[in-house]
Amino acid sequence: MAELARSAGADVISRAIQTRAAPEAATLVGYGKVEELAAEVSAGVIDVVIFDHDLTPTQQRNLEKRLSCKVIDRTQLILDIFAARARTREGRLQVELAQLNYLRPRLSGHGVEMSRLGGGIGTRGPGETKLETDRRRISVRIKKVEESLDGVRAGRALHRRRRSAVPLATLALAGYTNAGKSTLFNRLTQSGVLADARMFATLDPTVRPLTLPSRRRVLASDTVGFIRNLPTTLVQAFRATLEEVTEAALILHVVDGSSPAAVEHTAHVVSVLAEIGAAEIPQILVINKTDRLGPSASDSESLRLRLLNGAGARHETQAVALSALSGEGIDRLLALIDSVLPLDPIVHATLRLSAGDGATLALLHEFGRVLSTRYQDDSVEVEAEVPESLKRRLPSP
Repeated sequence: MAELARSAGADVISRAIQTRAAPEAATLVGYGKVEELAAEVSAGVIDVVIFDHDLTPTQQRNLEKRLSCKVIDRTQLILDIFAARARTREGRLQVELAQLNYLRPRLSGHGVEMSRLGGGIGTRGPGETKLETDRRRISVRIKKVEESLDGVRAGRALHRRRRSAVPLATLALAGYTNAGKSTLFNRLTQSGVLADARMFATLDPTVRPLTLPSRRRVLASDTVGFIRNLPTTLVQAFRATLEEVTEAALILHVVDGSSPAAVEHTAHVVSVLAEIGAAEIPQILVINKTDRLGPSASDSESLRLRLLNGAGARHETQAVALSALSGEGIDRLLALIDSVLPLDPIVHATLRLSAGDGATLALLHEFGRVLSTRYQDDSVEVEAEVPESLKRRLPSP
């Protein structure tokens, strides 16, 4: 929670924990704790109090009245971070949808002065209230945003179908937020994706090509980081982003090996992958940030067993320890990806194509190695070395 607050731009001044058998209906925490917080707020420079728990609209109003400062809950804090990070149209739509779903039940009116007279014959007294109008407008906007997102998802599905038409496997980088996924993604693909120490620096999935040591080409996808107790509204809004993980041939589960909570983070990601239907997809456990560990603590096998035992994950999952920042261990990761991915051997092919079939010629040059080209009248004979899966899709000689 403190890390989330700092990512949102806040300075953490004080922390408080309360253990109760059941939450207080009016204020979540007990009366004594509320008085303690009120005294701390009045005595210091505290502008906002953040609860690591969802607050009902009534609880939020009661707390703000008693504490005389702004009060937000975990969901609102995460929504603020997501709103600041969203860059693409899809990301902004996803955040807006989550914000509207969060706001709708929290609208509050201010009595009779918030109502208006209804027009027309037979109308008596206050008509539709301002509160009802606001709720209706939000509902209309939610429907429009959902329709826009459906269009974005349809476009993403079309891009995936086009990618699947070409025999390229997809690797999805998944993991807890701030585990170093974007830094690893940039190291693997030589890209310039934003890599920031703040949580949720990456919201929109990015896909880039990657060439393995065997000269096979694959696609790597960087995705949004997972987090404990991610609000349901955000899980629903970012469904299109998570689809990139479920469609992958291999998941690179990136873990911050230097974090004291590495076991808990690993367990949470394993749980989320199971929830979205990606538990059966082959995984490689990438133990990142080993440059922060001592020589004895960076042994990949002991780290692997500790993380997998604590997370309840499959023990056949292979692991590699590396530092995405320095590049140490990247070669081992690429070799492991090559061995774990389904084999697609390179074969020799002789093809006779129409001289105007530029699309097939482009495929051969992009995903294979053209050895010779001979033009005869209105046809062309091409000798090439190509992946076997691509050869099956090409016309027979």
